[in-house]
Amino acid sequence: MSIVNRLSVEFICQTLNTHREGGFFTSRGYRQSKADGVNARSCRDAAVVEHIRDVHAENCSVYGVRKMWRVLQRQGIDIGHEHTARLMRSAYLSGKGKGASTDHNTQTQGSGLSPRLGQS
Repeated sequence: MSIVNRLSVEFICQTLNTHREGGFFTSRGYRQSKADGVNARSCRDAAVVEHIRDVHAENCSVYGVRKMWRVLQRQGIDIGHEHTARLMRSAYLSGKGKGASTDHNTQTQGSGLSPRLGQS
């Protein structure tokens, strides 16, 4: 038995409102979202987020919103700067940041130093 069947929608929404960050949740909104199903925007966003994840991984996870937006524009994806930022936030992706180093020059396991080094 689901929790919605045991508790009223109004009670659940009221509880979520007191313990939720970044917005509100109403019983009308809940019922509307259940009735609508998946909309075109969320389908497109899901596809674009997967593409953004691929581009981000290909570029050593250093691209921020500005570079990511430019890459998407060059690839022919019609998306705005703020939309790119929202999708990257929702996917928990961010750029390198100032002062952070990237590990481009790390050695692989077992590659070690030359055995002659350190000998006198």
